[in-house]
Amino acid sequence: MADKTFFGRLQTLFSTNAVVRRVGTNKLKVIDTNKVQSNSGLATNKLVDRYTKLHASSTQMTYNQYQTFQQQRISLFTDYESMDEDSIISSALDIYADESTIKNEFDQVLSINCHDEDVQKILHNLFYDVLNIEFNLWPWVRNMCKYGDFYLKLDITEKLGVTNAQPISTYEMVREEGTDPTNDEYVRFVHDISMAGQSSAASSTAKTELENYEIAHFRMLSDTNFLPYGKSMLEGARKVWKQLTLMEDAMLIHRIMRAPEKRVFKIDIGNIPPAEVDNYMQQVINKMKKVPYVDQNTGQYNLKFNMQNMLEDFYLPVRGGQSGTEIDSLSGMEFTGIDDVDYLKNKIFAGLKVPKAFLGYDETTEGKATLAAEDVRFARTIERIQRIIVSELTKIAIVHLYSQGYDDEKLVNFELALTNSSTIYQQEKISLWSEKISLADAMKDNKMLSEDWIYKNIFNLTDKEIKEQQVKVIQDSKQTYRKTQIEDEGQDPANQPAGPEEDQQEGAYEPTGGKLGRPPEGTKYGTQDHVRGADPLGDDTRNRDIKNRDRTIRHNYKESLESITKSMDKNKKSSLLNENNLIDDESL
Repeated sequence: MADKTFFGRLQTLFSTNAVVRRVGTNKLKVIDTNKVQSNSGLATNKLVDRYTKLHASSTQMTYNQYQTFQQQRISLFTDYESMDEDSIISSALDIYADESTIKNEFDQVLSINCHDEDVQKILHNLFYDVLNIEFNLWPWVRNMCKYGDFYLKLDITEKLGVTNAQPISTYEMVREEGTDPTNDEYVRFVHDISMAGQSSAASSTAKTELENYEIAHFRMLSDTNFLPYGKSMLEGARKVWKQLTLMEDAMLIHRIMRAPEKRVFKIDIGNIPPAEVDNYMQQVINKMKKVPYVDQNTGQYNLKFNMQNMLEDFYLPVRGGQSGTEIDSLSGMEFTGIDDVDYLKNKIFAGLKVPKAFLGYDETTEGKATLAAEDVRFARTIERIQRIIVSELTKIAIVHLYSQGYDDEKLVNFELALTNSSTIYQQEKISLWSEKISLADAMKDNKMLSEDWIYKNIFNLTDKEIKEQQVKVIQDSKQTYRKTQIEDEGQDPANQPAGPEEDQQEGAYEPTGGKLGRPPEGTKYGTQDHVRGADPLGDDTRNRDIKNRDRTIRHNYKESLESITKSMDKNKKSSLLNENNLIDDESL
């Protein structure tokens, strides 16, 4: 029987690692919380298999894989801890975190885009108030880049969502995949305080099994050989770092041993017999040095540095002639060959993917540009780290929304984004669009190709998108005309009454959000109800009530014609133009 409880439903939701929801009618929204497409062939490419293939023979395959696997991971982590003590590598880790968590122009580390205002407020409260990513995201990113993995244990409460997030040491976490024979995508985590029995302080039974929705696993998925774990950003420089450490130690030892200046004492032994030369030289040497002694007051052996100690100098007896006693100086060896150190240091920079300019090794850099502005390739590295961070933050957001009762498309219909720190990277995109627009303008001005061809081949738009953009361009033109009329005449065309012809235009403007143009005025043909007076096409009505109006008036065309003829005859007799009214000239 299926588990219908809250945590049972959460387990079912994240049992496949991919949350699929329908958004609209013909669109699906798929969020893979691990950013790894399901592929059973990748399950065998684990870190234990990599080290087994490289370092183990066929007779060594009968060991406890779990314990050996954890030992190999801890050996890697030990190297990473030592590498973090190096100034260059420690600065590189700080740079990864700094560039990945830079704030945008609105002083926000994480941008939340969602059409639903309620969901956006909930997510803003989750990340900025509950998780406090403005402070916590920086160490999260640094630890993920250092170890390749970072774990957050989520405290989840029904109807409240995620109430807290507790970081867990990478040493103590184990990710298990393929443990459920009925579900290949089932994932769970084991919190082993004993670190696979390597810690004597904790018992071997101190293990806690955690479901996938309880853990946010940030991991650098750059090498399938390290699955199901991530690969550290320091792994590429680990071998070179060991070589550089040996080379630097050799350089320092050489300088310490060979750098001090020494003296050569040439002592004239005169006519001293050869058998007594050694005794004489020893007496001279003992007189010229200070011998450590036992302090009578404290009883301690005096181990103070003796500046006059000449044990490391050379004493040479000379005889005959006028040689006399001489003291010469031997200069120390000058060590100028650091090409090997520079070579290995450059290889470390290549492995870390951090430009030398930001660490102060390239003095030719001008200005105070950001690191990503100096190297676009590093900006792509930062972008890849940000995508991994966003994927797990999305998982936390889904758990939080589902706990508060959201489902269907609201569960996934949002987008999270971190700020790209590279101005040059953004300028390249803007420059590309600028060149496309210039090319489109040139083609249109020369009338070489149609607008549809330009939309499809230069801007890669579909037919539906082209129609949508054409309609929106017309709307923008209408809005531009409206603004111009307001500026020039001080009147808004949207508030002006429209004439009969304008009423029939498509796209009439409605202030409440309808079509563009003047609102209709309610013209009613066949009546006297026109807003501007009597309609010349209307009937002569006595009552404006259409149902009860007076219908006694009738038109009789024959009666009208006879009445017109009689009136004309009558007018003939009385008119001044009648022949009877004319005055004869002869009568005058």
